[in-house]
Amino acid sequence: MKWEQIAEARRLLQRERGTIFKDWGGKLAVALIYPNTYFVGMSSLGLQTLYRLFNSRADVVCERVFHPGSAIREPGWEVISLESQRPLTDFGLLAFTLSYEMDYFHVVEMLRRAGIPPLSEQRDSSWPLIIAGGPAISANPEPLAPIFDAIAIGEGEEIIGPLVDACQETLGRREATLAAWAEIRGMYVPQSSKPKAQSPKLKGIDGSEFGVRNSALNAELETPNSKPETRNLKPVKRRWLRDLSAYPTHSVVLTPDTEFGDLYLIEIARGCGRGCRFCLAGYLYRPPRERPLELLLEQAREGLRHRRRIGLVSAAVSDYSRIDELATRLRGMGAHLSVSSLRADSLTETLVRALAESSAHTLTLAPEAGGERLRRVISKTQSEQALLQAVDWAAAYRFPQLKLYFMLGHPGETDEDIEALVDLVREAQRRFPRHLTINLTPFVPKAHTPFQWAAMTPAATLQARQDYVKQQLRRSGVTVKADSPAWAEVQGVLSRGDRRLAEVLLKMERLTLAGWRRALGACGLTGEEFLRQRHPDEPLPWQVVDSGVSESFLQREWRLSQQAEAGYACPPDTGGCHACGVCDESVKRKA
Repeated sequence: MKWEQIAEARRLLQRERGTIFKDWGGKLAVALIYPNTYFVGMSSLGLQTLYRLFNSRADVVCERVFHPGSAIREPGWEVISLESQRPLTDFGLLAFTLSYEMDYFHVVEMLRRAGIPPLSEQRDSSWPLIIAGGPAISANPEPLAPIFDAIAIGEGEEIIGPLVDACQETLGRREATLAAWAEIRGMYVPQSSKPKAQSPKLKGIDGSEFGVRNSALNAELETPNSKPETRNLKPVKRRWLRDLSAYPTHSVVLTPDTEFGDLYLIEIARGCGRGCRFCLAGYLYRPPRERPLELLLEQAREGLRHRRRIGLVSAAVSDYSRIDELATRLRGMGAHLSVSSLRADSLTETLVRALAESSAHTLTLAPEAGGERLRRVISKTQSEQALLQAVDWAAAYRFPQLKLYFMLGHPGETDEDIEALVDLVREAQRRFPRHLTINLTPFVPKAHTPFQWAAMTPAATLQARQDYVKQQLRRSGVTVKADSPAWAEVQGVLSRGDRRLAEVLLKMERLTLAGWRRALGACGLTGEEFLRQRHPDEPLPWQVVDSGVSESFLQREWRLSQQAEAGYACPPDTGGCHACGVCDESVKRKA
């Protein structure tokens, strides 16, 4: 281990407030791993919440681990914990939190650098147990199923207790621990599920073979038209909290060395009932739930002891039912406000004014599509009038910058839709004379959404449309930012793939597009087979997960999208309807 690595960890710790240090004696040692840099990981409220919950137990010591960036390839550089600078092999449990598919590459890289066999079946009781959770892997755990011993599906707050209890009760007996985990609601233990059909043996980069069990796609190769119910699999039910108040979610460790270093973050609501058909969060975190206003104000009072600025976090902050009152009372407490995201059709002048008074630099909106027809296709039903009203408020309250987020490549998108996007941006610029920035993000179909069956628009088409928008706005002074269509295709493969992708990840030597394509080819795979349109009766790899949203509901939304009709939405905290199937009897009784 390099001294520079230890010194960097200690430098980061010196600049933190709220770090938890615990004695290791007699405790289960948990490495909470965010497979990206410290700067990115410490912006995650999910990571901070898990850190607090693990350490709230007297029988657990939990320390954070981050990917060291390009330094991981330097000789002598190890993957170590932040708090005590220990290697991963000193821990009994490695818990990865995965927000984005592109971090899958870092998982394999970190395990290899730590000297830990990356495949679950290559590890015995002498190795740490390895689990994962987070939105990306909850939606489709299959690409990483051969790597992890278990995967937490859904929201993890109520899983931590029984998970740790099982570890303590079966200490040192790997198979017994996995069997106990398989009995926990929301825990997926890949090795315990055996479909009727087995895939062929795959070889890792070191030449060793590993069996791939229970791939939902491979399990049905012999009977491709069979219904999902006929498979020898029992889907794992996604776990979600009925009462958010029981688990306050806010900043735990404060540091200036992150994107939100000047903020104290508070989650005000979870989930979204708007029903945007492209949005994983809108389906994987149903039903929408809000936190009580007084509880949020109490958390803000604590936050103001440490930071002047309070960051409000939810899928759509402006959808919070008491957002005007919350913003007004926070301002009355002297708080400066920042928000994670806004919807034009629920945005109020009161909230805009509060943000302006807080010296917010940017007002950010996400039209997602330029014309109302395409917004109906994706079921993001914001009218142009509402969008332009928000632009007018941004101008009136003299925000230095306005940001507009768009997706390119939606199902059914045409050249006319791209023209509508350009026209909307030009009108926004006419109304907002200061700095206007637009972001063009390629659409990636996600599991458990109505677009899970849609084909991904080819990278060449996406690139051409990005280039066209840039050309049209080149002389207007609008800043145009665009994500790589080629890398978006990689994300698309990982988001809708099956267990065969574990072999691809193992064969990756460097994270480059050329390396990715070589690894796919070496495994006899192509990106197109994962990016193509799926038939509604076709078995899907992610059907090992029961998100709670019924397949019939998703198919109805998929059909409505093809007719350019908006779909169904559920407003916050009303639970109990029968539309999508998420709300169970306990929720219905409360409604």
